Amino acid sequence: MKRGAMKILFVASEAYPLVKTGGLGDVLYSLPHALHDRGADIRLVLPGYRALLRQLGQMRILGWFDVRGAEGMVGARILQARHPDFAFPLWVVDCPPLFDREGNPYVDAGGQDWPDNAERFAVFARVAALLAQDALELGWQPAVVHAHDWQTGLVAAFLADQPLRPKTVFTIHNLAYGGYFPSSDFVRLQLPSHWWSPEGAEFHGGFSMLKAGIVYADAVTTVSPGYAEEICTSEFGYGLDGLLLSRQYKLHGILNGIDTRIWNPSTDPHLPAHYSMSRIQPGKRRNKQALLERFLPQPDEAALQAPLLGLVGRLVEQKGIDWVLAAIPVLLAETDVRLVLLGSGQAMYEQKFTRLAKQHPQRVFVEIGYDEPLAHQIEAGADLFLMPSRFEPCGLNQMYSLRYGTPPVVFKTGGLADTVVDATEATLQDGSATGFVFDVADVAAFLDAIRRALGLYRQPAQWRRLQQTGMRQSFDWSESAGRYLALYST
Repeated sequence: MKRGAMKILFVASEAYPLVKTGGLGDVLYSLPHALHDRGADIRLVLPGYRALLRQLGQMRILGWFDVRGAEGMVGARILQARHPDFAFPLWVVDCPPLFDREGNPYVDAGGQDWPDNAERFAVFARVAALLAQDALELGWQPAVVHAHDWQTGLVAAFLADQPLRPKTVFTIHNLAYGGYFPSSDFVRLQLPSHWWSPEGAEFHGGFSMLKAGIVYADAVTTVSPGYAEEICTSEFGYGLDGLLLSRQYKLHGILNGIDTRIWNPSTDPHLPAHYSMSRIQPGKRRNKQALLERFLPQPDEAALQAPLLGLVGRLVEQKGIDWVLAAIPVLLAETDVRLVLLGSGQAMYEQKFTRLAKQHPQRVFVEIGYDEPLAHQIEAGADLFLMPSRFEPCGLNQMYSLRYGTPPVVFKTGGLADTVVDATEATLQDGSATGFVFDVADVAAFLDAIRRALGLYRQPAQWRRLQQTGMRQSFDWSESAGRYLALYST
C-alpha cells in the first residue's frame, strides 16, 4: 500500500460472498475493491455471524472491547482475517451472545426480526466507532468512515461529538428499512439522551437508526441520482422526506456500479456457454437451452424458439411481484412465452408461484430460494428480464441484464429510470434504446411494455441491435468510485 494512501473504514452488516441478503452485500464487495484498485487503504468491519466465521481461515486477535449493551456491559473480541476474495484485511466483531446463531443476519427462521436487533446493531456501531478512533492503538486510523444502511446508522452518531474524529459518510441503500425501535430499547441501551429529540434519532415516539445516520453523518449518499430526488418526496420518503429535504446540502445520489469481473458473459464460470457483444448467438441460445433443460427433460424446438422471461429477486410487493402474478396468466393465454423465476420472500407469493408452476409445468419454472449460479444462468439464458419494481433505489439486476444481452422491462423509478432507455421509435432509430420502460403503476401498463418487447423480439435485426446497445453500456465502478473519492476528500 502506497505511503499516504487514503485510509477508509467500511462498516456494514453484510458483504458478498461471506454474507449476502441482497444488493447491499454486492456493493460492499465491489465498491471497496474499486477504491482499493485506485490506491485507497481499506478495512471492512463486519459482525461475527456464525456463518461468516466458518468461512474465514486464520484469524488474529487485535484486542477486546467492553461496551454498553441492553443488560450491562458486553464483551466483543476484534479479529483480523484475510479471505482469498478480499484484497484487504477484514475486521470482525466477534460477540457470540449477539451474533453466534444460525440463519439470516436480521430475521429468525419464521421471518420475524431478531428481538434483540436494537442491541446487536447498537453494540456493533459502538465497537465500529471505537475502531474508527484507533482505540486498540493499532496505528491505523481512517480519514473516512463509510457506513451502510440502518444497521450502521449509529456509527456516525457515536462519532459526532468526538474530537479529531474521521469524516463520516452514510449510505442509504433502501429507505424502506429504517431500523425503528421502541423508546424502551433506547433507555435500556443507555444511548445519549441528547439524541432523543426530533432533531436527533427520535422518530414518532421511538427511534430510528437510519435517521441517526442521516442526522449525524457529515455526508449522506444514496445509490442513484433518481432515488436521491425521490426520497425527498412524501411518496418515497417514509416520513423522513422533510428531514432529507433539510439535509439536501449533504445528500448525494451516486449510482451503484456492478463488478464487471464477476458479471461478464464472456468469462462467467457459471455459464455453460460464453458469448460477447459481437457474437451474441449461438452462446445465448446454448444458455437458454441449458436453462430450460434444468426444468424440462428434453425441451423441444417450440420451447427454444418461444420468448423466455426471467426474474430474479425478492418476492415482495416493492418488486411489483403482484403485477407479475397478474400478468403471467394473461401472457400464457395470448402468447407462447415461458417464465423462469428465482426468488424468495413473502410466503403468499412463494405459494402462488409454486402453484402456477404446477399448473403449467411446461411453461412456468420456479425455484424458491437463492442460488448464485442459477441467477447468472437466468441472466444469460432468458430473452427478457422482468423487473417492475414500484420503487428501486438503484437496482443491480437490470444492469446485469443489459450486460448479458437480456433487455429488461422496468417501471420508471429510481435507479431503473437512470439506467434503462425505453425502446421507442425515436430511441430505436437513434440507437440509444436498451430496454422497455412503463410509467403508469399498474398491470395494464406492465403488460403493454411486455407486449412491445415481444413485438420487437420477433424482429431479429432490431432485437440484436437493442441487445448490443445494452451490452455496450458501462456500469462498472470506475466513475462512481471516483465520485466517492472526491466526496471523501471534500
